Amino acid sequence: MANHMEINREIYLERLIVRKHNGFIKVITGIQRSGKSYLLNKMFYKHLLSEKIPMDHIIKFAFDTAEDLIKIGEDPIVFDNEKEEHKVDPSKFITWLSPQISGEGLYYLLLDEVQKLGAFESVLNGFLRKDNVDVYVTGSNSKFLSKDILTEFEGRGDEIHILPLSFSEYYAFKQGDKSEAYDDYSVYGGLPAVALMNTEEQKTNYLITQMKNVYLRDIVLRHSVDDNALGEVIDVIASGISTLTNPRNIANTMNTIHGTNTCDATIDRYIEYAEEAFILSKVKRYNVKGRKYIGTPYKIYFEDIGLRNARLSFRQIEETHIMENIIYNELKFRGYQVDVGTVESREKDANGKDIRVQREIDFIATLGNKKYYIQSAFDIPNREKYEQETKSFEKVGDSFKKIIIVEKSMKPRYDEKGYLIMGIKEFLLDMNSLLI
Repeated sequence: MANHMEINREIYLERLIVRKHNGFIKVITGIQRSGKSYLLNKMFYKHLLSEKIPMDHIIKFAFDTAEDLIKIGEDPIVFDNEKEEHKVDPSKFITWLSPQISGEGLYYLLLDEVQKLGAFESVLNGFLRKDNVDVYVTGSNSKFLSKDILTEFEGRGDEIHILPLSFSEYYAFKQGDKSEAYDDYSVYGGLPAVALMNTEEQKTNYLITQMKNVYLRDIVLRHSVDDNALGEVIDVIASGISTLTNPRNIANTMNTIHGTNTCDATIDRYIEYAEEAFILSKVKRYNVKGRKYIGTPYKIYFEDIGLRNARLSFRQIEETHIMENIIYNELKFRGYQVDVGTVESREKDANGKDIRVQREIDFIATLGNKKYYIQSAFDIPNREKYEQETKSFEKVGDSFKKIIIVEKSMKPRYDEKGYLIMGIKEFLLDMNSLLI
């Protein structure tokens, strides 16, 4: 079996390299086990050494390892309860660090799982006031970053969000038959540890265990929620990926299946917790013609499709919905802002009556001045299905590129209406596939 060093994550390494010396704190976020520490402490560290940075000017510290905690006089046993109620004493850390960054030249601080450091915002802000340090940190909980941290860092926080392996990263590592690789990826996802495993039994057991004992347990311990209720909410969401939903729909489903009396606010809170842990990603709808966002319903996707399938014990492998989830993750991997699109139009029904029709565009992907309208269409067996998939494109009324992605292998080509059609594997394996 190949080793971890052979999994190529160059796109994230480049994102770190271009941010060197920019006066910001570089914050690497992502779901646990997605490769944040590997990116920072192996790949980026190796890059710094290749740039002839002296080893004593690269300071690595992991706030979740006993070895490093002992260095600063902390007792690792205190942290074993996993509740994160006990934080690393910032004064101990600063006392240990200060002598190491007192010499000449620029120092690079590579700090792992920094949310475990008490008053980490103040500590990191202190580094911002020093001219001789360039700071890089990782964190597994978006609460420590997303809502308030850029304000806490006085606008000088710079996020690099790392996802599990994209299919192109996965395939570059696995090689072999592309269709077999895609089938495997669509079932077991892209967590690096899973890519390193050889058997279905290994992958299945790992994903089920991680989902229950790491990801959901982390939420239960951090927020003191009922583990069964949380699991039931995640199950309902997992069964309905790629479909429009809202807290009321999820609560109704739960209450019907389990005979519970769960309220909308509880569902909303659980979804927020799962987003904070980077398990789920909630995507709002955008009214193309009205140019405004619509609150509900919305869509929810899993950041790793293998974890979604594991939560359902690999029983519901709906290729159509899974493909849409994979496309969403790929667009995020490429750096796009992604929304679900809606477009309204006046049309006539079968009786000639004038009616208002609302049509959906699976994704609106935006990056700078580039915008793409994308439909995920597992199969287009006939003209009727084609017209159904493209009707929303016709109603958009602008000249941005419209794209249809299908499941079967198909080289990118433009059809008679000027829409770009391509297969899912061709889309995933070519970073420039939308630019064709």
